[in-house]
Amino acid sequence: MNITTFNSSKLLLAFLIIFSISCSSDKESVSSEKSSWSMSDGIEFPKDRPLARAEDGVMLSNGTLIVADQRYGLAKINSSGQVEPFGDFESLGYKHNPPKVESGPNGVHLTPDEQYVITADVFSGKIYKSSIEKNSTEIIYSHEFGVNTAIQDSTGAVWFTQSTKNKNEERLFGALDKRISDGALYRIPHNDESSSQMPELVLEGLNFANGFYIDEDKNKLYLSEMMSNRVLAFDVDTSSGSLSNQTTLAIIPTPDNMELNNDGQLWVASPLSNQIYAIDIENGDSYVVFDAQTPIGQKNMQEGIRRIEIGNGFSDLLSPELTGDMPGLLTGMIIGEANQPFYVANLGAALIEVSPK
Repeated sequence: MNITTFNSSKLLLAFLIIFSISCSSDKESVSSEKSSWSMSDGIEFPKDRPLARAEDGVMLSNGTLIVADQRYGLAKINSSGQVEPFGDFESLGYKHNPPKVESGPNGVHLTPDEQYVITADVFSGKIYKSSIEKNSTEIIYSHEFGVNTAIQDSTGAVWFTQSTKNKNEERLFGALDKRISDGALYRIPHNDESSSQMPELVLEGLNFANGFYIDEDKNKLYLSEMMSNRVLAFDVDTSSGSLSNQTTLAIIPTPDNMELNNDGQLWVASPLSNQIYAIDIENGDSYVVFDAQTPIGQKNMQEGIRRIEIGNGFSDLLSPELTGDMPGLLTGMIIGEANQPFYVANLGAALIEVSPK
């Protein structure tokens, strides 16, 4: 099923977004049920910044982390903070040697049976499937353009987002300099035979399609449309691969990776605001659940929102003054059980570990 999104720039009024953000702290103060954290509650993990572009990752049941790493494809981090390559990407000829060869492991997700890790490469367009038990990796599909995030559903189908029609980092960030409506969502049907399936175009016309989440319990798919400052929601039929009933769940600045937290709220990273939002999936109410925003970052965020509203971009605003004490630009979160720490992912060389309250 092919759904073309409508242009809703008039809907996304800058004052509405800024008003929502300014009210988030007030909402937190009057609700004892909401927990929130700031940068001061976290510590860098692992120490000494041994990672490379840790954009996303997953946590195994024993607390081990597997994260994107531009040098190795994936890196494994044990509870002591020891780091080693994971998945034997080298055997596939993986390398990152710009400008000749650019690789950008990006969205990282467990399969429903938690036996494999699916990794999307936002520069090369490759989608990798890594066996946790065997520490091995295969390429399950090579897309023409970069792939931001890939997720396998319970039927075995793999869904993935194309942020824009990029084949390298420069073109990817070009779609953050101005609105380019060439983002898309695809689905590769499951095939029991050895021959590979070609992807089906499910959704097109998106303004920088980013992270997404499939909630099969509620038959919902949520998707970050970064250059429209909105999180979209759909009814999803995983058996047929169809979407219907598109709505805007929430309006937040530059939504990125997302995960469903243990309390049923949808956590969504916002690079431009240097924050993570928690969204009530029933009514779309949101508040800041993790805050690393700096005073200069707040000004840059407001300017970025203004630019996006008129079709311009914000990549030049992603400065060290915006990221502050974060190791790199905030892009996502890694969530385990309720009694485990969560980790803030970013484009830097370490995660931020935050203990539960």
